[in-house]
Amino acid sequence: MKKILHISKYYYPFLGGIEQVARDVVNALKSPETEQKVICFNEDASDGEMVCHRDETTKDIVDEVQIIRCGYNVKISSQAVSASYGKELRQVMDSYKPDIVILHYPNPFVSHLLLKYKKRSFKLIVYWHLDITKQKILGKLFHRQNLALLKRAEKVIATSPNYIEGSPYLNRYREKCVVIPNCINLDKLTVTEKSRELCDTIRHKYSDRTICFSVGRHVPYKGYSYLIKAAKLLDNRFIFCIGGSGPLTNQLKKEAAGCENIEFLGRISDEELVAYCLACDIFCFPSITKNEAFGIALAEGMYFGKPAVTFTIPGSGVNYVNLDRVTGIECPNGDSRAYAEALERLASEPQLRISYGQKGQERVMERFSHLEFQKHTKNCMDS
Repeated sequence: MKKILHISKYYYPFLGGIEQVARDVVNALKSPETEQKVICFNEDASDGEMVCHRDETTKDIVDEVQIIRCGYNVKISSQAVSASYGKELRQVMDSYKPDIVILHYPNPFVSHLLLKYKKRSFKLIVYWHLDITKQKILGKLFHRQNLALLKRAEKVIATSPNYIEGSPYLNRYREKCVVIPNCINLDKLTVTEKSRELCDTIRHKYSDRTICFSVGRHVPYKGYSYLIKAAKLLDNRFIFCIGGSGPLTNQLKKEAAGCENIEFLGRISDEELVAYCLACDIFCFPSITKNEAFGIALAEGMYFGKPAVTFTIPGSGVNYVNLDRVTGIECPNGDSRAYAEALERLASEPQLRISYGQKGQERVMERFSHLEFQKHTKNCMDS
């Protein structure tokens, strides 16, 4: 029986990109020959049935796998600090004795604790989601630790070849790197009768207009200020439907004030997401920095056969997901005028939209499906 310990920052029911990938990995590796556990920080979250509180250290079950959640009271630079984590990690390492440890990075404080077990014989796989770019001081502080972590690792998983080339850490250890692209959740994207009806309502509401849809957290790296600037360069033949919320929502609404072709949708349900993806003509993904390491929402929009418009982000997987002049149009980073011109071109050339959309849908199913993810993940663990 192969024992696998997954180390994620948080875990379901907390919903985040890295947390979803961690859960996807767990489910991909389920088999009669494997036993798995997950250790993470606790966080306030609920799915309606399971309720978690950040200050509690608990053990529960998700997808038939034990989750060890370590309570915390303080965060430093977005990193939870837990008095119980060291004890819980030591206990699971001593009693469970994992054969494989999969660490989802960035998680620098836990990386420090894990490196103390460097004499143990477990196989360490580092799932490198992104470099620390926002916290400059932290990035410098953990420079040596990152090198030690990658030196200790037998394999390093990156979500795109672009990120290996663009990361100052991964390109040092490229011989250890394996590319496993993130996968979309087809259950979340199921088309129902209700979502079709909502799609028809949206199309009727915006009849004779080019519907541009975008969804994501309203934070700086998502680039919504640049999308708003592009919208202001276009007339009312276009409508921009922007889903999601976040710290910048109020500021973005102020930036869009007086612009009649922008509508903020707020947080939307999965059914609404499907409806807008079905209804839109163009999927807008205006992220501008490497904090956007891959772009699951981008792949979701492409799954519905919609052409995508993105910015060039050196070292990001965004330009691996959307291929310029193949599945959509890539614009110089932060150039809102070029972004508006790309939208105008797609609006005026319906056959081009169809061509890019079809090729995008094919790319998602060939490279970013759960079956592909499962195959690559199992191969990585077995080799």
